[in-house]
Amino acid sequence: MSQYVLKVHSRCDLACDHCYVYEHADQSWRGRPMVMDARTVAAVAERIAEHAATHRLRRVSVVLHGGEPLLLGPDRMRQVLAVLRRRITPVSHLDLLMQSNGVRLSEPYCDLFAEYDVRVGISLDGDRAANDRHRRFANGASSHPQVLRGIGLLRTPAYRRLFAGILCTVDVRNDPIAVYEALRAVRPPRLDLLLPHATWANPPYRPAGRATPYADWLLAVHERWTADGRPMPIRLFDSLRSTAAGGHSGSEWVGLDPADLVVVETDGTWEQVDSLKTAYDGAAATGLSVFTHTVDEVSRLPEIALRQTGLAGLSAQCRTCPVVTQCGGGLFAHRYRESNGFDNPSAYCADLKELIVSLSARHDVEPPVTAPVDQDGTDLPDGLLDRIAAGRTDADAVRFLAESQLAITRAMLVEVADGTPVTERTGWEALVRLDREAPDAVEETLRHPYVRVWAVDARRQLGTDSAAAAQLSCVAAAAAVRAGANVELDVPMRAGVLHLPSLGAVTVPEPVTGAAVLTVEPGRWRLRHAAGTTLVSFDGDLHATAPQVTGGRWQANRRLAFAGTTILFEDLDPHRDCHDWKAAERPDASTLARWGEVLAGAWSSIEADLPHQAAAVRAGLRAVVPLVDDPTGTLRSSTARQAFASVGVALADASATAVMIAHEFQHSVLGALLDLCDLFAPSPAVRLTVGWRSDPRPVEGVLQGTYAHLTITEMWRQRASREAPGGPAHQRHEQFRTWTADAADALLGSGALTPAGNRFVRRLAAALTP
Repeated sequence: MSQYVLKVHSRCDLACDHCYVYEHADQSWRGRPMVMDARTVAAVAERIAEHAATHRLRRVSVVLHGGEPLLLGPDRMRQVLAVLRRRITPVSHLDLLMQSNGVRLSEPYCDLFAEYDVRVGISLDGDRAANDRHRRFANGASSHPQVLRGIGLLRTPAYRRLFAGILCTVDVRNDPIAVYEALRAVRPPRLDLLLPHATWANPPYRPAGRATPYADWLLAVHERWTADGRPMPIRLFDSLRSTAAGGHSGSEWVGLDPADLVVVETDGTWEQVDSLKTAYDGAAATGLSVFTHTVDEVSRLPEIALRQTGLAGLSAQCRTCPVVTQCGGGLFAHRYRESNGFDNPSAYCADLKELIVSLSARHDVEPPVTAPVDQDGTDLPDGLLDRIAAGRTDADAVRFLAESQLAITRAMLVEVADGTPVTERTGWEALVRLDREAPDAVEETLRHPYVRVWAVDARRQLGTDSAAAAQLSCVAAAAAVRAGANVELDVPMRAGVLHLPSLGAVTVPEPVTGAAVLTVEPGRWRLRHAAGTTLVSFDGDLHATAPQVTGGRWQANRRLAFAGTTILFEDLDPHRDCHDWKAAERPDASTLARWGEVLAGAWSSIEADLPHQAAAVRAGLRAVVPLVDDPTGTLRSSTARQAFASVGVALADASATAVMIAHEFQHSVLGALLDLCDLFAPSPAVRLTVGWRSDPRPVEGVLQGTYAHLTITEMWRQRASREAPGGPAHQRHEQFRTWTADAADALLGSGALTPAGNRFVRRLAAALTP
């Protein structure tokens, strides 16, 4: 579970007559506390952090909800945010969001949300007439002016990055174009158009004589939105385009994505997704509480597990429908019928099908034309697949993979730039110019492993978080510093820090967050920010000389001896925190010296125990990220799929570190190969049992583990050759060899491998030495 909705306040200052919390079947809110107290907040935070740590979740999302969360007041809200940040952030990246009616939004609230990095979504149903149809105060007065005032605050430069978007509930009695134009006028970064909650027991309103009024309404909006050049993302339309192309929906409303979301009520009870309250009284209840039950226990409930099963969890009628992979049966709550529960299509089935078919006829949900994916390895250089499969990856193979990864990173930057407003593309324009004038500097910058990690995040957040795309200016600035070129760029600062990937970070005296202006010239640069100006000047290589700094502090990326040269010890990049374990803070001088000794010793061990692969590690490994130590002393290491040529390890002795680096480097190699060649056909239903894990694993996880263990088997074989028979190294070699051979057999018998995958695993199995 990675998504949590916290009901921090159970009451609301509006009386919306279409609200599922107060106006629909479930009335449990009446018996709950108005406010989630401090004890409950602490227990929720502890449960979320515990689950994230256990399952190594890179990212967790927490949505503050109600009722109306702003009824908490700024002081109580601060306490909630502080507890969540303090407990969860050390183990996982925490995305904090809030859904509000916007009536009580104020500058003090916005300052608080800026401090704790909370993105705010606002509910607005369109123009005043449309909004007043449902979203009114209890006395019948309009809430429209107050909501627009709140949105106006979020649109100011100081708070724009907090604006998550608008949620609009469709009412077919409202003019679709008037609603669209009103929503477009407030320039939301994203728009959600939601069908009003309804079931087969309580069907949606339908005007007489119209079979699919909701599809008609949405298609009218789509036509105008398309004619306008799609000025903002609309999630429903984007989800249908994505699922048509075989991608994820990113939504529980359509598609077959698993719904890993759980709700916590004000009294600490765990509940299923909130929309179930529209079905019947108690539909969302679990009988579990944060004080007595873990997230794992909640996730094992049959009702929640069912929503993780994709196609298999749908009704028989849905499973045979030609648009099922896009529709996904619609929202789970909308399938309810008194006679057979949720084993039905959506109450909006006809509308969803008409919407999808009509968009397809407009060529708006057809998959894009792409080159066929290589499934037999014929697009790879001769012998490459076999060399990699046998654990004989050489320097030439690593260089080929590195070039392919660089090409992918460049393509991702193009996507980020294309999705960024024209007025905010100065970083991209500078990077394009530098790529012509100083291509080596740009290439070296883009090869930094965590540039691609940032690009993946930025691409996902296009239209919702302008600060993510703004990091492109930092990439361009880093290339300019390397090239000694002249540029002036708007750059994002966070808490007084500006980071230049692969180079280092400058910290200013005040915790400034927001835009700053960076002017780069040969040998110097100037940063103008809200707290003043910072000057950095240096002679020659920024890494070779200590720069002179006024108005701030410079922290350079550090390099440590490894493989006869040096390797980047990455302890600054904010995007390095993408591994299974939390990245460690920048170590002090004595700890850094210890790291230097360990890495030097690890390289000696790799040379001795993996002589045929040492050249590949030397050519391919670019960065080591220190991870937080396990409190029990257990070894920790990790590879992030998007961070090619980088490994994360916690501090250990040289011998163990050598094993971890070799293991994780193999993951990195295989990840790069999988970007070029399909070795398996994705199938959530196929799970395999392996010796090194107690739980059944998906095919990709088993393939990755098997390939990494091939190298570890070889390392222990080499070590065993230097000790007497029957010693610890012999035992470890036999254990890893058995695990690897059995896993290879399981893969070959799974039926999930492509022709190239079968060839790869057979070659891997043949490489196992007795």
